[in-house]
Amino acid sequence: MSRPFEGSYLGDGSKIADDTRLECGICWWVYDPALGDEDRQIAAGTAFRLLPDTWSCPNCDADKSKFHGDRQRDPRGQ
Repeated sequence: MSRPFEGSYLGDGSKIADDTRLECGICWWVYDPALGDEDRQIAAGTAFRLLPDTWSCPNCDADKSKFHGDRQRDPRGQ
């Protein structure tokens, strides 16, 4: 597994709530637990910490350590 980058959850799933959306630091794809990952047969409602260690970003194939908390933008773009 590659070394976590600063600002990520540092591989400690206990640091993130089960409903937290996480964003890929490479391509900005967002993993939303409410949706799961249909392409990789991850059921809706699956928390990020419960994804298999072999799971990677469906868009760019980055591993889980490259994900960080999704900073949702204000609807006004601010």
